[in-house]
Amino acid sequence: MQKIKPNNKILIKLRQMIASIKKFFGPTDMTQGKPWKTILIFTVPMIVGNIAQQLYSTVDSIVVGQYVGDNALAAVGSATPILNMLLVLFIGISSGASIMVSQYFGAKDRESLSYSVGNAITVTAIACVGLIAIAAPLINPVLEMLNTPASIKGWCYDYLMISLVGMAGMAYYNILSGIIRGMGDSISALLYLLVATVINIFLDIYFVKELRMEVAGVALATVIAQVVSSILCLLKLSRMKQNFDFKKQYFKPVKHYVKMIVRLGLPSGLTQAIFSSAMIIVQSLTNQFGELFIAANVVVMRVDGFAMMPNFSFGTSLTTYAGQNVGAGLYDRVTKGAKQGTWLAVAFSTTITLAILIFGKWLMGIFTDTAELVNMSYKLMCILAVGYIAMAVTQSLSGIMRGAGDTTTPMWISLITSVFARIPIAYGISFLTRTPELPHGIKECIQISLLCTWVLGAVLTFIFYCRGKWKTKAIR
Repeated sequence: MQKIKPNNKILIKLRQMIASIKKFFGPTDMTQGKPWKTILIFTVPMIVGNIAQQLYSTVDSIVVGQYVGDNALAAVGSATPILNMLLVLFIGISSGASIMVSQYFGAKDRESLSYSVGNAITVTAIACVGLIAIAAPLINPVLEMLNTPASIKGWCYDYLMISLVGMAGMAYYNILSGIIRGMGDSISALLYLLVATVINIFLDIYFVKELRMEVAGVALATVIAQVVSSILCLLKLSRMKQNFDFKKQYFKPVKHYVKMIVRLGLPSGLTQAIFSSAMIIVQSLTNQFGELFIAANVVVMRVDGFAMMPNFSFGTSLTTYAGQNVGAGLYDRVTKGAKQGTWLAVAFSTTITLAILIFGKWLMGIFTDTAELVNMSYKLMCILAVGYIAMAVTQSLSGIMRGAGDTTTPMWISLITSVFARIPIAYGISFLTRTPELPHGIKECIQISLLCTWVLGAVLTFIFYCRGKWKTKAIR
């Protein structure tokens, strides 16, 4: 028997190491292995990535709060719901493309997978141009309509206009990372996002502290960082030729695939639009309580963003998991994964809820040195804490339904909870608690209404998941 030379042994080990690294950064077949383990391995990088993405807005808030002041912090918070509304179109495209990619990947349909990727990129470009043309003239009227305080209105306008002009970077990162995750690769999207996050933090401090650009500086920093992340995602897709073809012919719009992106993505986009609309309507009520409460609400939203990350991550992970297994016709495996994935999400959310209750005041202190603002923020955060466990159920089971192709049921649930429940509850509590000392009622009405929305959403989502109609919605 011929012995392998030492140099050859090193070469073989090196090749094995390179192969392992490529596999680590490549697509994952989620139709095999233990469901809970597959879901967890896919979700953990997404949690880290979503935390990094949340750092975009959080660092914005910290930098303007520390270097500009509490009013600048309030301005970023007031602009955020409007910015989220501008992004709903791309959330829809991303959701539709991700579902198509995961199901075609699971079905091993290379041609359809190639057209799905190419058409999603083309549709996004068209949507970016249209959105900028329509939304730019409406920013000032919307700020007026929402009773935005004059002291922060100029900053809100700057933040929104810069974000709108740089919308393509934000849009393409969401769409392209969604496509990459749809093929089971959550590591690459994480890596690119971490790079962009570091860029964002550096530019935030440089633009605001050194160049004195105030709120406009954090908006510009975010846009530049997200353009970098979207370019990295595009380069990654161009190298995934083992799974699909990245050629010019697949970028030409094809009615079937564009229609499918719209059919699957529109309900998800509308879901986010409904939620963002409710946020904007409630923001009008929030603005009535003054700049200090607006700033406190910003701090709560930033911490809330981190608390929600496991829920959103498990929801997205289960969308990919369900999509691949539905594409392969493995419905029993989908059901088993739904149960195990939901319990994992609940465990993560319970841990985070306890951490918020214990370390909440310290977290609030990161954003501001104003004691009154810290105490108010912590009080509001405690009201929401238990709701994160309810949201774990909602996001997980909604993810399963979306991955299977049923994107309308989560939309209707969002409509019921965000519009027909939250808005009346918020304004109702405000009205019923008015006194001469509190002309607009108690400030806590905002958080109480949100908590009620989350609990109701979990109950409705569980009921509709158990009915099982999502099993009939796969792509044909």
